[in-house]
Amino acid sequence: MDISDLVWRKSTRSSGNGGACVEIAHLPQAIATRDSKSPDGPRILLARDEFAALVTTLKH
Repeated sequence: MDISDLVWRKSTRSSGNGGACVEIAHLPQAIATRDSKSPDGPRILLARDEFAALVTTLKH
């Protein structure tokens, strides 16, 4: 799968925050993240377990 073919989504909780959103896209073995204000900018790929650990850390 080419990264340009990814389907990106924003959290429904991101509305009304002045555009400060992170988008994610699912890959078979990873989660891709990017800044919604810069869709052609850098992307970060995290293994699914790494992404889950990041979300858990951010929640605490």
